[in-house]
Amino acid sequence: MMITPIHRFRDIERKPEYLQPDKCVPPPSQSSLGTMWFIRDGCGIACAVVTWMLVFYADFVVLLVMLVPSRDYIYSVINGILFNMLAFLALASHFRAMLSDPARKLASLFPSKSNATKEFIESLQLKPGQVVYKCPKCCSIKPDRAHHCSVCKRCIRKMDHHCPWVNNCVGENNQKYFVLFTMYIALISMHALIMVGFHFLYCFEEDWTKCSSFSPPTTVILLILLCFEALLFLIFTSVMFGTQVHSICTDETGIEQLKKEERRWAKKTKWMNMKAVFGHPFSIAWLSPFATPDQGKADPYQYVV
Repeated sequence: MMITPIHRFRDIERKPEYLQPDKCVPPPSQSSLGTMWFIRDGCGIACAVVTWMLVFYADFVVLLVMLVPSRDYIYSVINGILFNMLAFLALASHFRAMLSDPARKLASLFPSKSNATKEFIESLQLKPGQVVYKCPKCCSIKPDRAHHCSVCKRCIRKMDHHCPWVNNCVGENNQKYFVLFTMYIALISMHALIMVGFHFLYCFEEDWTKCSSFSPPTTVILLILLCFEALLFLIFTSVMFGTQVHSICTDETGIEQLKKEERRWAKKTKWMNMKAVFGHPFSIAWLSPFATPDQGKADPYQYVV
């Protein structure tokens, strides 16, 4: 069999002298809010704050520049409720993606960091010939499909990537919330673009001083900025949403695709892969960031032996 770089790396991990906890430094605590998961990364925190500010800016322009001054009461109410509902779901999804441990199941299996000690390995009661792997960076025993994140400073199972916009890794435990976040941001961006188009047409037909509570130059600047923001995030989040759905359907994370890792886990149907992320059975809860996915009897980690 051809030896790939990944195989060579795994072979290094199998050597007894590799499992030496004194050769790496334990990672610092990543939670600053007690039991709540929170990554203390300056860049990620800044990006998360900017994300919320951009949503609030869009809401400000939609409500005070376009809907409130409108003479069509029904149009304003319907679009105001729809936009704010989608914005609320987007921010709720962002909140859960940011504050959810992306590898909760990994932590339950291997609760302590820097646990690659002889005593802990013996306590696992491994079968004859069974191999365990240790991360050279955080000194933790890790199962298959786990990768180390240099920002979170720990191993994340089914890690897709680290997203600064949610200040967290996208992994097995929060991928649903990240997908919902990208979907709802794309929807409110599209909704805002449509409303901006209608508002420009309305203002061209009417007196600009009557179609907004602000002066005409201020109104134009605010609408152009909103249009630019909505178009930019519509493209970005739509691409990210499609990439994530494809990754879920193929049951292959972004890192696994990038590294072209050997597939050692059982193949399942696309529908079963979707259920493994969003929960069993299919329900309206798939669209809710407040519903924690229930994987039911499915075992998404059946590895090929």
